[in-house]
Amino acid sequence: MGPLMLDLEGLEINAAEKDMLQNPLLGGIIFFTRNYASPQQIAELSQAVRETARRDILIAVDHEGGRVQRFREGFTNVPAMASILQNANDLAEAKASAYRWGSLIAIEVQAVGIDFSFAPVLDLGDEISRVIGDRAFSTKVDEVIELGREFIKGMNDFGMAATAKHFPGHGSVEADSHVDIPVDERPREQIISQDMRVFAELAQNYQAVMPAHVIYPSVDKQPAGFSELWLQDILRNQLSFDGVIFSDDLSMKGAEVVGGYYERAKAAVTAGCDMVLVCNHPQEGRELMSEFDFDVDSKSAERLARMKGQSLNYSLTQVRQGDNWQQLEHDLQLDKMV
Repeated sequence: MGPLMLDLEGLEINAAEKDMLQNPLLGGIIFFTRNYASPQQIAELSQAVRETARRDILIAVDHEGGRVQRFREGFTNVPAMASILQNANDLAEAKASAYRWGSLIAIEVQAVGIDFSFAPVLDLGDEISRVIGDRAFSTKVDEVIELGREFIKGMNDFGMAATAKHFPGHGSVEADSHVDIPVDERPREQIISQDMRVFAELAQNYQAVMPAHVIYPSVDKQPAGFSELWLQDILRNQLSFDGVIFSDDLSMKGAEVVGGYYERAKAAVTAGCDMVLVCNHPQEGRELMSEFDFDVDSKSAERLARMKGQSLNYSLTQVRQGDNWQQLEHDLQLDKMV
């Protein structure tokens, strides 16, 4: 499976994208709101991507809930993850709710032919962060661990691999890496014992991780997603993580410190990423595809294959009509056993 994940410009595949989809370096496509008109349309687009590629290809979406939900009409309105605990009577009730939302996202997204959503966010919801905020389950480490574990279990139980983001934690820095180059000046010990502890505790639960375009000078001068120290020494060796490492979008401002797109991709792959993303810049993405000439980890294809979604015999309409969650979960569990 190829090491690049790119995107499409509209509701259908155009002529240039047909050639792109048939390039063996392309291993994945990520959908955005511009690609969506209805559940039927996005399901047809998913099928068209697979037929055009003529091979296994991963299809992904950012479908977390709250302000990061690419598909709206026809899909369940998923709340921001911070609201789960805020609206619960206690942690036990919040954990049950986190499991249900993880399950529902997995079911709805896979029902339209998409393999996985880039979720959950395991960052801390510190008020200082402009980009994380209510995308996080909580401001407290232990609560993020407990709710994150249940959300991941919900996804996994219904066939979807979970992608933890943004390692080792983006929630305690003010700048937004989409438009800035964030620098977290805290001591190494504080980063490791607080933000990263969530990722460490759940390292054997999630199947993939997306590192942050954040520089942590007390650990390394490079952003985490381009750092062999973060990805190899800490994530792979110390945390014994053997899942997929996806780069965050290489077109983000936080990635510019490495150089152009070729330099960014090479740095990410050299650091340990299995697949790199270029979003919303089709020309740059195709140019990178033509220039890509460096080796990836021999285990990457095997890891990426584990991200394939499952076909559940449950339609999107049936899921959305499942007002009684307890009965819906019972039905879905039975469906999994068939």
